[in-house]
Amino acid sequence: MRIRGLKRVAVVAVIAGAAVYLRLKPRPVEAHTVDRGELVVEVMGTGTLEARVKTTVSPRIQERLDAVLVDQGDPVHAGQLVARLDDTDIRAQIDVATASLAAARASVERVSSDAARAAAVVTTAQLNYRRAAELLARQMISQENMDKSIESLRTAEADVQRVQAAIAEAQAQVVTAEKTLAYHRQRLEYTQITSPYDGLVVRRDRDPGGVVVPGGSLLLVIATNELWVSAWVNETAAAALRTGQTARVVFRSDVRDAAGSVVRLGRETDRETREFVVDVRVEELPPNWTIGQRAEVYIETDRVADAVRVPPGFVAWRGRAPGVFVEEGGAARWRAVELGRLGRGHAEVTHGLEPGARVVRPADATPKPLKDGQRVRTGERGEAS
Repeated sequence: MRIRGLKRVAVVAVIAGAAVYLRLKPRPVEAHTVDRGELVVEVMGTGTLEARVKTTVSPRIQERLDAVLVDQGDPVHAGQLVARLDDTDIRAQIDVATASLAAARASVERVSSDAARAAAVVTTAQLNYRRAAELLARQMISQENMDKSIESLRTAEADVQRVQAAIAEAQAQVVTAEKTLAYHRQRLEYTQITSPYDGLVVRRDRDPGGVVVPGGSLLLVIATNELWVSAWVNETAAAALRTGQTARVVFRSDVRDAAGSVVRLGRETDRETREFVVDVRVEELPPNWTIGQRAEVYIETDRVADAVRVPPGFVAWRGRAPGVFVEEGGAARWRAVELGRLGRGHAEVTHGLEPGARVVRPADATPKPLKDGQRVRTGERGEAS
């Protein structure tokens, strides 16, 4: 019994000693020395690379697609032939329209000759009428003969009117035939599909052989003279943004920063996400850029020349109150601070911290926060940048 009691006392002592050791053991931390320096204030947004001008190239008539002469990735020039439709039926319709026009013109010539004959008949009828009128006045002919001359004159005049109407009808048929021919010739031009401007083919949607309809997409062409990232930015940043501000763009396919500038601010906020679009022109694109690829933009809204700075990762929170842990005599001491603007890689401290102080944060992977007065030691990672 005495031996068992001694064993129990020994176990309790070991456990108590381990607890005291663990409690007093310094916790590994990362340290950073607070300094003064330039603070660049930025607004961040996420968006996609877009072209300011893009066009869906589609046919204007329904016809079989005969050939597509470009592919995605090909540069194109304004007026360049990019696709061709089958024109067999349209050429046949042009031949028919040409023949109809020739027939209409021949009809005009025929009725024009009839008009000359009718005019001659009227002239003769008018002479006969005047002669009959003189003879009737001398009572050398009867009234019956006079009536016949009047009838002949009216008949001749009616023939002239009929021929004039026939000429007008024939001329109208010529106009109709000319317009029909022009219509089919225009449709023939529509079989030659050209690029609307200098640009780049970014998508090809159809291959030869199928029937295409007006509005159906054949190609997507963009103008490459102005590409930008259309980024969604929280509406709370609207007051700080304006066109012309410098920005940096980080594509997910290229970790390097690309220079940019704000060229357009959206005027409508999404009612669900409370974000609006800001278009940022990119000065230099990655080697293999694609329309629609994701990118983050960081728009510079302010720059402070001399600010007390600390990395955001060293700021701790107690409820809504910010603070930092400062190393003092090998222990972490809580110190409440007041924060100013959040900049690129730094947060501004407006009160509660002076340059030269060493702030610390846990170096291990556990999320357990530091405690006020807890003993600490700089971990293997050493000073944080």
